[in-house]
Amino acid sequence: MQKQSLSCLGALAIELSPGADVGQALLSPEAAGALAALVARDLDKQVPGAAALDLGLVAALFDPVELLRPGYPLHAELERLVARAPGAAGGRVIGFGAGAEGLPGALRPAPDHAQGPLRLLPLLVRGDAAAIADVGDRMEQVLLDTGMAGADTALMAQEGFDTRIEHARLLTLNDLAAMMALQYEHAGLAPLWPLVETALLAPEQEHWLDAPPEPLARYANAEVRMALLDIDAWAEGGFAPAGADAARLPRAFDQFQIRQRQFAAVLEAHAIPVTFDHCPAGRDPRDVLRA
Repeated sequence: MQKQSLSCLGALAIELSPGADVGQALLSPEAAGALAALVARDLDKQVPGAAALDLGLVAALFDPVELLRPGYPLHAELERLVARAPGAAGGRVIGFGAGAEGLPGALRPAPDHAQGPLRLLPLLVRGDAAAIADVGDRMEQVLLDTGMAGADTALMAQEGFDTRIEHARLLTLNDLAAMMALQYEHAGLAPLWPLVETALLAPEQEHWLDAPPEPLARYANAEVRMALLDIDAWAEGGFAPAGADAARLPRAFDQFQIRQRQFAAVLEAHAIPVTFDHCPAGRDPRDVLRA
């Protein structure tokens, strides 16, 4: 009976130096292969046994939101391509770069997300279930603390992407999610992260953002429904700041709407669909979102 192949998902994370621009967002197939070989070496130093598994790397720079999407579609496409690559499985190192026709559509970074200081090269290791369970556990245990890439790996990435790199490290997607949760907290978006996390890790479950004065939202059935309130319903539903007088309410309501649009934009960047449901005054908006 053929053994089932599974994958552990991760990335080579590159933190750009302050003010650095990226001159080249994609590497050639040859440079991609050379960089993937260095990454495979670095990973095996941190996680002995990883060299016996297949490693696939996309030599292109992505934003964290492009990796942290329900179903992990970027890694799913990478896994499909690694599975189809020629050669006997086990120990293959495969770097995907941009040839004359560029990268396949599902592996192309989106220009809309090309400005962040943290850039990611998706990678995975693939092998039979027992080997992946062992290597994957060790990756989760050690990479966040000790996963710095080799100096020559960082230098090759710096030269290939024509930029300046502060740090380069290996991490798993769980590590990346933990980093993003912390970044969202620092950016004042902590109330939103549990919706994203549910969509990533438990998409069949339901989760509410119900913490006035924050926008009201419900994740279920692979989408977020957000309460669209007019000023009367907003004030009636307890979303207005405590103690706000009538003169301050319009300004506070404008700020609430800005916050709501910000939340929706972040969710949609993670490819989580957002639907706005009009919730009139006199009706509990939670009932509307459950309908």
